[in-house]
Amino acid sequence: MSEELQKMLNSVHNRITTFDFEGKETPCIIIEEEKYGLIRAKIEGQPFSVNTDLNILQDGLGNVFVEIVLTFSIGNISEKFLVNAKTNLKFFEVLANTSMLVVNSPESRYGQDNVIAIQLPRPEKAYDALEIIKTGLIPKNH
Repeated sequence: MSEELQKMLNSVHNRITTFDFEGKETPCIIIEEEKYGLIRAKIEGQPFSVNTDLNILQDGLGNVFVEIVLTFSIGNISEKFLVNAKTNLKFFEVLANTSMLVVNSPESRYGQDNVIAIQLPRPEKAYDALEIIKTGLIPKNH
């Protein structure tokens, strides 16, 4: 395994899941309670939008990582999460299907307590990303 690949694997955010949110399977990123509380405190009761970037990193050997960057329009909040697409493909399939994701804390009951729901402004971005991810997961013959 290359040093670069090991570095990526060590940086992966492992708290990635999907759950039933208002009757739809929804992708969820779970963050530390303290960070979740700080974000909620900054955005609570205010209209906000979230720019969502999906930066796809691949090595041609079937390893694909996606850096999810969430930049909130208020509160000077920007969060990055590195996701291993090989082990979390379902997350991206559900993201492409729902065009939304949820940020939650481990203390919350999924779908019952307040969550930070983020609607993707351009749903086609998630679909296009999924296609790139699926293609990248197939090792290229060298």
